[in-house]
Amino acid sequence: MKGKIIKGIAGFYYIFAENQEIYECKAKGIFRKDHQKPLVGDNVVIRVLDETEKEGTITELLPRTNSLIRPAVANVDQAFVIFAAEDPKPNRMLLDRFLIMMEQQGVPVVICFNKADLAVGSELEELARIYTECGYQVILSSVLKKQGLEEIREALQGKTTVVAGPSGVGKSSVTNAMQPEVVMETGEISRKLKRGRHTTRHSQVIPVDSVTFLVDTPGFSSLYIMDMEAEDLRFYFPEYEKYEGTCRFPGCCHIHEPDCQVKAALEKGLLDGGRYENYQLLYQELKEKRRY
Repeated sequence: MKGKIIKGIAGFYYIFAENQEIYECKAKGIFRKDHQKPLVGDNVVIRVLDETEKEGTITELLPRTNSLIRPAVANVDQAFVIFAAEDPKPNRMLLDRFLIMMEQQGVPVVICFNKADLAVGSELEELARIYTECGYQVILSSVLKKQGLEEIREALQGKTTVVAGPSGVGKSSVTNAMQPEVVMETGEISRKLKRGRHTTRHSQVIPVDSVTFLVDTPGFSSLYIMDMEAEDLRFYFPEYEKYEGTCRFPGCCHIHEPDCQVKAALEKGLLDGGRYENYQLLYQELKEKRRY
């Protein structure tokens, strides 16, 4: 029987099987021998050992479409990153770091600004405009006022989506609003998964329906960009792509070089100054890191 790993704790893997049941499984020793480690999100084949107790063993790991390092999860179609419109105010540097990480790993991102009902003035609309013009889908939501929930459902439907964001932005409220009560109250999920105490420190796949999955990840408050040269940072800001090769110097990093088309676009108001400031700070951070 086929299924998807929705959680892994201390050598036990919890599989949401094609019959919509949850099975607690161990992985065969052959995976360790082949240096294969099952990841949350992996599609697997299991052999049921005890139908009453819903226990089995993983016999095969099916090919992955991709795997992320942070968070460690496989077969992801997109990331859904949630920040609050207010309380707390969105930390744009943290958001830009997350976007770069996902660009690095080739994962499309949908940005959600939750608690839109708390937004004052036009600041939130301006923020949405900035990131939309960078090429990202932006959704403004309020779980309290049931705003934007249908748009979120449409964005998630039929995909496996990593849901991420800092603590306190209403991530759990948004995630819970997406789950039909039937799935949550099946009992099997909660009964089986209560065995692990580290629920908030591990990624977990939440089945919304048979083709839609949310990967709930621990909240983050800081992110560090790794494995990147400062000179390559420009490739992870999609709004700079159209200027590539148009500057005076080939390989222009858009920092100190004369006749830089990115800086010219900034002066004309065609690019966002806040994003560019973060770009400069991150460029410097990567330069400093290489020095040590």
